[in-house]
Amino acid sequence: MTEEFILDHRSKSYPLEAAPCRAADIGQKGWNVLADDLSYPLAVIRRSALAHNIAWMQDYARRKGVTLAPHGKTTMSPELFAQQLAGGAWGLTFATIYQLAVGVEAGTRRAIIANQVMCDADLDGLDMLLAGHNDLRVWFLVDSLAQLALVEDWAQRRQCKRCFDVLIEIGIPGQRTGCRTLEEALTLAAAVSRSKVVQLGGIECYEGGLARCDSEHDAREVTALVNRVLEVARACDAENLFCDDTVMLTAGGSAVFDLVVPLLRAQGLSRPVRGVLRSGCYVTHDNGNYARFLKQVEQREGLDESLRAALEVWAMVQSVPEPGLALLTCGRRDISYDLEMPIPVRHAPRGERTAAAVPAGWTISALNDQHAYLRFDPAGPVPQVGDRVALGISHPCTTFDKWRWLALVEDDGAVTGAISTRF
Repeated sequence: MTEEFILDHRSKSYPLEAAPCRAADIGQKGWNVLADDLSYPLAVIRRSALAHNIAWMQDYARRKGVTLAPHGKTTMSPELFAQQLAGGAWGLTFATIYQLAVGVEAGTRRAIIANQVMCDADLDGLDMLLAGHNDLRVWFLVDSLAQLALVEDWAQRRQCKRCFDVLIEIGIPGQRTGCRTLEEALTLAAAVSRSKVVQLGGIECYEGGLARCDSEHDAREVTALVNRVLEVARACDAENLFCDDTVMLTAGGSAVFDLVVPLLRAQGLSRPVRGVLRSGCYVTHDNGNYARFLKQVEQREGLDESLRAALEVWAMVQSVPEPGLALLTCGRRDISYDLEMPIPVRHAPRGERTAAAVPAGWTISALNDQHAYLRFDPAGPVPQVGDRVALGISHPCTTFDKWRWLALVEDDGAVTGAISTRF
């Protein structure tokens, strides 16, 4: 397991005058976000929402009869990986060998690399991890004979006898990696079955690129992808190309994860199926992109409640230079902006230890490196210099990668823990 990390003056937003402390001891400081005990901006995770999300998604997977291997690239946090595994996750998903190493250090012994592996250094690294952990099993994606040739060439040059577990990726025309046709996938599967370097464990796809937050469109397009993947799986099964007694079928982003459940519970193969859902952003959810998609999931599933936004970045109003404009101490270096601007969600006037929903109409119109432009109606509630504003986000991945640590806070703002990131 990962050794506990130390917070000190090198940690962004940690008070410069405070003595270094172990993450487990930060709660003893008695700090509170709304007491201005730490510098702004400050990225925080609300502990209650985090625990709810981990339990909710695990229960969802259980009810659907599938297993969960959350995508680790979202948070790259060993502490959060450990919580997800303790919560019942079957394994973890990664995009690179470096990320896999962090996950192995955090305790995972089953992992999917939802990406192609072919570089000498990456194959060396994967071989080293597998050699160092006899109980570790890792599957990576293949989508071409050219990639397979690179892996086999590596094995020949290294005189390596290892046989890697692989999944054939089925792609979407015009989008990213993956076999485009049934014929292409079957030709590759046959080549994999003949290889002494790799063995075929199952079939993979990623449906997120099809999603538009329109249930009719999303259901139609994802169902078509599911049917394509099932066609490949059944053809490979008929040719006895799978290596294990159980076939892995895996899919999953965080937007329309419910629509791939029919794939993950596939019937009609000659052997049992392990359906693996790889959603990652659920762990903290968000207030923007995924929140909108989740409303569609809730409607399709008939749910009254599901995930809760757990991640936010607190900033202070540093200037109100003209009517209708306030500048906050938060910028591109601190918060997601790749899908949309941050979303003001809560406001605490200076000196107050409680926060309320922001007034209607408060929005972030732009970000600089260190500033956020808060727009408001001058005729309505006006933010004052020294006020605190919590900003929700759209797309958690690109907030996590801006912080080496994030505070865990209670609903009253008390800082009771911390997690690290390893980007």
